[in-house]
Amino acid sequence: MIEYFKSDAGRVAQVPAFESGCWINLVRPSSDEIKLILETHNVEEDFLRAALDPEESSRVEVEEDQTLLIVDIPTVEESNVEQDEAKIFGTLPMGIVVLSDTVITVCLQDTAVLRGIAQNKVRDIHTALRTRLVLQILLRVAGLFLRNLRMIERDFTHIENHLYESLKNEELFRLLGLSKSLVYFSASLKSNEVTMEKVLRGRVLKLYEDDRDLLEDALIEIRQANEMATIYSSIVSGTREAYSSVVSNDMNSIMKVLTIITIFMTIPNIIFGFYGMNILGNALPLAKWWWVPVIIAVIGCIGAWIFMKKKDLL
Repeated sequence: MIEYFKSDAGRVAQVPAFESGCWINLVRPSSDEIKLILETHNVEEDFLRAALDPEESSRVEVEEDQTLLIVDIPTVEESNVEQDEAKIFGTLPMGIVVLSDTVITVCLQDTAVLRGIAQNKVRDIHTALRTRLVLQILLRVAGLFLRNLRMIERDFTHIENHLYESLKNEELFRLLGLSKSLVYFSASLKSNEVTMEKVLRGRVLKLYEDDRDLLEDALIEIRQANEMATIYSSIVSGTREAYSSVVSNDMNSIMKVLTIITIFMTIPNIIFGFYGMNILGNALPLAKWWWVPVIIAVIGCIGAWIFMKKKDLL
């Protein structure tokens, strides 16, 4: 899909075709759409296709008068866990190609980062100011990471409350999913931070004073998000280890109870079995009274109970 957007008096509107000073948005473009952009704007083909690789890492590349920025953006998907609308958080590369007359964004999904700009949710957008538009996109990316990290925190709190009530496999699986999401976020945020620092040096894009302030704001938010991801990742990992210990302790307690029950059940079996065997015509002490083995078994169980109590095994 190809979309053209142009700002007028700070408001963004979609236009039917390319105009000077507009912004081009490509969402999962087909081969024909890529070919059209290549022919009309003389873009490096690798620049357009780079962001279509889900494994592409954040980076900056300059080729003559064209600049490519690849940044990772957060994504949210519904999970297969059938409880409380669990979500899976991940990241996806987005390409920003800066040309002499326009800015082209390329992504595999229609993201909230660009859709918010297209729907005038961001103030003071001027698509003709290419550098400013790129920096506003980067600021939106940083803000979206922070928003998704807060969603992860809420999900973690919800899962933790459920785990206090009962340990279920579904909750532990969701906790594992959050841990994986935070690892992806942390890696992407570090890569984005390096990319933004390269832009901040002014060698990739020409920066004016206002542009530098905007980029520094985006860098601050990226660093804040990175710290939050690291902290949340430690908390989630610690929680998983704690609940693993709880499960292990519960299992040990259950095994202890079963062992004690087995011991108490074994003592009567030994005595009754001994009296039930044909030993010298059953010439055992007091074998003619049926209640004698019962008393011996009870005395044995009481003795075992006293021994375990003294050893603090009960």
